[in-house]
Amino acid sequence: MESPLDFLHLDMDAFFASVEEADNHLLRGKPVIVGGRSQRGIVTTCNYEARKYGIHSAMPIFMARERCPHGIYLPGRMSRYQEVSRKVFSILREITPRIEPLSIDEAYMDISGIEMKPEELAAMIKERVLEETGLTLSVGVSYNKFLAKLASDWNKPNGFMKITEDMMPQILFPLSVGKVYGIGAKSRKKLEDIGIYTIEDLYGLSEDFLVDFFGKWGKEIYDRIRGIDPREIETTRKRKSIGVERTFRPTRDKKLLDKFLMDYAKELEDDLIKRNLHGRTLTVKIKDEDFESHTKSRTYHRYISDKDEIYQLSRALFDEMEWDKSLRLLGISLSNLMDKNLHQLSFLEDENFR
Repeated sequence: MESPLDFLHLDMDAFFASVEEADNHLLRGKPVIVGGRSQRGIVTTCNYEARKYGIHSAMPIFMARERCPHGIYLPGRMSRYQEVSRKVFSILREITPRIEPLSIDEAYMDISGIEMKPEELAAMIKERVLEETGLTLSVGVSYNKFLAKLASDWNKPNGFMKITEDMMPQILFPLSVGKVYGIGAKSRKKLEDIGIYTIEDLYGLSEDFLVDFFGKWGKEIYDRIRGIDPREIETTRKRKSIGVERTFRPTRDKKLLDKFLMDYAKELEDDLIKRNLHGRTLTVKIKDEDFESHTKSRTYHRYISDKDEIYQLSRALFDEMEWDKSLRLLGISLSNLMDKNLHQLSFLEDENFR
């Protein structure tokens, strides 16, 4: 008996750029890149017109400008994107409360018990979202999370795809190993170095080999490409960390890096205030010109959220880090978070930082 198609994954198409186009019709048909005008920013989102030039999310703005100098570069308007996101999620919650948001523009839905064919449900969601926001989205449906998310990316933009049990595993075979949840850029490179390029290549490897190769993730990767993913829809998600990081032209200028830390601390404070959070674990991340990443973390006895405190502590962590090459990325993040309203004082609160 076929497993029921109870998992739906939806992903807004080029969300930030699409909001800009919907708000300003003069932008339509032109390459739109959202991510700020400064050279040290990164691309947050770009539309499909811009992607024709090889531009993609997380690319440094200066590189994007080299590839597409005539593109329209816009700073992000997060409050506007959040407003549109709330409209979209409001539509989804009219259909079912069993929703797991993954980000501002992406979510899983548990559609078990909904008396509609997946194709009809997807069409209805698309129609409502287009009517109320002017935006398109792509939908994937399957019998588990991994395959539903994979399906939503299949026919972008404005796509629909369903993956049923009888299509497995052959439908995955032509795909790159990078499409497998849990395989990042570094792991993909390691696999390609040993001649493993597609999921079909990966499928031929034993479970023991993958566990040796990936560690604890090996078993999950082995199962996923065979259509096994036991994860359920989580309707309540606890945010694990909040952070700020930027890519820039490689530099050794400590004054400039110090200014970045000061700016990030203010940005992080603003984000914490909006979410009414504070945290105890501070992490500084760097990436050098050879793309080697390093982090340094420290957990403190009391919660922090003030920009000056965040700056001073992150500066101290940064000064302890060793780097002898130019840096191309710097970031700070706060974890071990708690809602300020729920914070119960402990005897540690009055002690100094560790």
